[in-house]
Amino acid sequence: MVARVTVLPDEPEPREDLRKRTARFLRRWHLRADGAARSGTSSLVTPVITPDGTPAALKVQHLDAECAGEATALRAWSGDGAVRLLRDDPPTATLLLERLDATRPLTTLPNTREAVTVLATLLTRLTTRPAPPGLRHLGDIAHGMLEHTPRALRAEPDPAVRALLRDCAAALREVADEPGDRLLHWDLHYGNVLAADRAPWLAIDPKPLSGDPGFDLLPALANRYDPADTLRRFDTLTATLALDRERARAWTLARVLQNRLWQLTDPTAPRPVPDPRLEVGAALRRR
Repeated sequence: MVARVTVLPDEPEPREDLRKRTARFLRRWHLRADGAARSGTSSLVTPVITPDGTPAALKVQHLDAECAGEATALRAWSGDGAVRLLRDDPPTATLLLERLDATRPLTTLPNTREAVTVLATLLTRLTTRPAPPGLRHLGDIAHGMLEHTPRALRAEPDPAVRALLRDCAAALREVADEPGDRLLHWDLHYGNVLAADRAPWLAIDPKPLSGDPGFDLLPALANRYDPADTLRRFDTLTATLALDRERARAWTLARVLQNRLWQLTDPTAPRPVPDPRLEVGAALRRR
């Protein structure tokens, strides 16, 4: 299989109105809108009918480093644990996807322990594949985080959080030179799993990269957060994915560090108080 590699422009693309782009691709791909569009922070998804009568979903989004490899990842998974890619336009990262049930995300499953098991099972299927060429590498991200950590420690106002970030960075240093080569989803939380006809649950919206599956665990721990269930969730995830627990702990702490670095450098980044990700980091550090 040959991966399609999207080269990002040196300058950010103009923020074209997503509704105009939707109308353009409805015409280009001869699609018929079949319901109201759903908007995310940087995307718009419209239920459509293809020329042969197949229900599908048209996703338009602003092209950036995170979504540039989405089509490559979906093509590699070929529907195994994830939504199927039907067609794509690499220059704009526009995707035609199989239609899932957008009204039934995994957040609607009331039993959080059952929901964690669903995520663990999906992650097992998704991370079995080696990452195709052209995706971001966790090794590059890891060394970049370590480079920016000293500046972040100076910017962090909370002494307890500074101490946690130092420990997260120390854990990352232990594994940074062995970043792995599996195909990671990077953002598999409960809202990014939808019910489907051909499978009970399927993943959507990957922000793919090549790396260690342990780096994919934090969303399952910090979303629908339950402090009393953090360690049990971690045990469920590592056991189901057959991960080395200490390596998985180190990569999860690295993910905590990554999130805090983002918060400290991006004024628009959400900063919940208390922050579940920091709470997860503290629980795993104590362990």
